[in-house]
Amino acid sequence: MFITIVRHFYNLLNFLLPPSRCFAFRRVILRLGGVTIAPTCRLCGRGWIYGRGRVILGAETWISPGFTIYTNPNASVVIGERCDIGPDVTLLTGTHDIGNHSRRAGAERSSNVEIENGCWIGARAMLLPGVKIGKGSVVAAGAVVTSDVAVDSLTA
Repeated sequence: MFITIVRHFYNLLNFLLPPSRCFAFRRVILRLGGVTIAPTCRLCGRGWIYGRGRVILGAETWISPGFTIYTNPNASVVIGERCDIGPDVTLLTGTHDIGNHSRRAGAERSSNVEIENGCWIGARAMLLPGVKIGKGSVVAAGAVVTSDVAVDSLTA
């Protein structure tokens, strides 16, 4: 419960602060909210972190304004070191199985999202549950990633 309240407080503050300043202050609040964040990670404003799931943000990583991370207690979001995450990127850990015709959103399920070291995720990309982005890879702007991306590759 405490983690959720702190993350909501962070989301509110994050909206009010200048988007590309106050990095140290953001890191302090996020640590209180259970996020593991490296001292050199730069997380910009106008973004949101939802849920109580585990989030790990690596050293020298840049996360642009407008990011959204949807967490789940049963799945982690891990962003490695020296990654660049473009504006309005969305990471999802939860989804549903396809249900029957009376309700298509069936049983809930969750899976980790992992971005390995040195990756670049372009603006407005969306990473779906269970995706692993291999070391040194690039995800093009606007891509919807539904499966793993190989090391040192480009996906559009």
